[in-house]
Amino acid sequence: MKVQPYLNFDGRAEEALGFYTAALGASVGTVMRFSDAPEGTPVRPGVEDKIMHADFTVGEATLMASDGYCTGSAPSFQGITLSLTADDDAAAQRLFDALLAGGGTVQMPLAKTFYASSFGMLTDRFGVGWMVLAGNDGAAP
Repeated sequence: MKVQPYLNFDGRAEEALGFYTAALGASVGTVMRFSDAPEGTPVRPGVEDKIMHADFTVGEATLMASDGYCTGSAPSFQGITLSLTADDDAAAQRLFDALLAGGGTVQMPLAKTFYASSFGMLTDRFGVGWMVLAGNDGAAP
């Protein structure tokens, strides 16, 4: 069994995929647009070029993404945070800074804790929460 996060960006999935590729070295796999749906599939006018489904890999994890219903509202990622374990403190700092780029907000600055040599929390510009850590042998805090 496998559990994979599925992130709905409400019209900003293309931008998010580009951001995660640059910030995290993500590798984008499948990208299916609403216009790729079989003939007869109802597609709301104006969303044909939006992403119906995509997958991307960050490190060893595969995440999925979509533009969702493209309602124009900001996506809400409440109640979930993605945890990113870096190889070392320098890498943790680079990842933390990269995820902050373009409008992210710090929830907890990256610093040494009793459970990791580096740990910090942030929300990126898409509203996705992240915990970035290093030096804890891969165990969650």
